[in-house]
Amino acid sequence: MSNKRYPEEFKIEAVKQVTVAGHSVADVAERLGMTTHSLYAWIKRYGPDSEQHNQAVAEAAEIRRLKKELQRVTEERDLLKKAAAYFAKHHD
Repeated sequence: MSNKRYPEEFKIEAVKQVTVAGHSVADVAERLGMTTHSLYAWIKRYGPDSEQHNQAVAEAAEIRRLKKELQRVTEERDLLKKAAAYFAKHHD
């Protein structure tokens, strides 16, 4: 039995070949020179139903939300700057 260590990115890409591209576990395992048991373990750990995957999706959604909020607040700030400059210029 081989004790190869694979990088996390490799494992995630192997899982994507099964979960996203739709290849069979046996086919992917054979092409990558690994056991189906290892690939099933990786799917359990990195697949769409894994806690790590769900956490990454939640973090990405939070980042998108915060970027939108930052854009809105920046636009509001710029508008207030323009209004302040306008009223300072036209103040009698």
